[in-house]
Amino acid sequence: MAEAYASRRHRLRERNTAGGPAAALISRPANVRYLTGTAPPGAVLLLGESEDDGDGEGGNGDLLVCAHPPSGRPDEGRPDETLLTKTLPDPGGDPAVTAAGIAAARGTDALAVEEHHLTVARHRALRTVAPGLRLTDLAGAVEQLRLIKDEEEIGCLRIAAEIADQALSELLESILVGRTERHLALELERRLVDHGADGPAFATSVGTGPHAGLGEHRPTDRRVEEGDFLSVGLGASYRGYRCEIGRTFVIGTSPADWQIELYDLVFAAQRAGREALVPGAACRDVDRAARQILESAGHREGLPPRIGHGVGLENDEDPQLAPSAMGKLDACVPVTVEPGVHLPGRGGVRIDDTLVVRPEADGGPELLTITTKELLAL
Repeated sequence: MAEAYASRRHRLRERNTAGGPAAALISRPANVRYLTGTAPPGAVLLLGESEDDGDGEGGNGDLLVCAHPPSGRPDEGRPDETLLTKTLPDPGGDPAVTAAGIAAARGTDALAVEEHHLTVARHRALRTVAPGLRLTDLAGAVEQLRLIKDEEEIGCLRIAAEIADQALSELLESILVGRTERHLALELERRLVDHGADGPAFATSVGTGPHAGLGEHRPTDRRVEEGDFLSVGLGASYRGYRCEIGRTFVIGTSPADWQIELYDLVFAAQRAGREALVPGAACRDVDRAARQILESAGHREGLPPRIGHGVGLENDEDPQLAPSAMGKLDACVPVTVEPGVHLPGRGGVRIDDTLVVRPEADGGPELLTITTKELLAL
């Protein structure tokens, strides 16, 4: 992977040189990890003006600055061994401030920073330590590079999806009636780790009865009852890459007519959204494909603000599949498609998959989360 990280830094440097200063300070953790392979707490990447490492800090090459040495833990990743690393002598120091000072000492006159991530206080500290350094905004340059995933990244997402599928399938084989939402969520997260995940990609959501179908529902001590809808939303993180899956089931008995009708409606919307995932499709059109089915059935009120979003080193990345979203989809972009309907006081349905946009010649969108979407009575 060392070559991949070096290539990513090279592309970022080329992009910067075309529109501003080549040197940059990367502080957003997911961006640091994308470019270096690791992201210890508080670590920053000083992207040098050239790819020549020179003689360490005095050269013009890239430098990873950390408060603590990289641990190699799965949640932090493993650093590119070819990258120079500086660990602060004082663990309480700020790597960003140190990196700005190094840039100034190198003779750098301008430094692009991630203003969307730096706090005002941290920005002021950079100006204090390097008053002669002109700071410009890098904006979302790294996030744009992260949009299209290489096959190594997609492979990590594929494994994360397999882990999530396995954890969910094992839960469905157990007795559920009488157990609390909180208990089920904790068990799912334990199973993710047991099967090799770094940890959950986000807080696991389990909703039963009137809570079913609520987006990002925080599990409670409500116990599962026969006849309930049970909706589950979970995700696994593997080598930093995060997938998600959401499914809805009925507990202990055959589904009621209203449950079948609602489930079939959300399933149709989700299928329409998945089928719209083609390279070149407008992001808003993917949202519309799913949303119009739900709206036509009278569920305009209370629909989620978006039908899906990108995933990768963060669980919520661009592109956004929303009514006002700009831009079009590219091949090799992983996204979720996750429509849902919630009926207050009764419950609801959410169906969520992680897929990779692929051209039709390659078989169309690649479904990573493969747990059945049949309405099962558990």
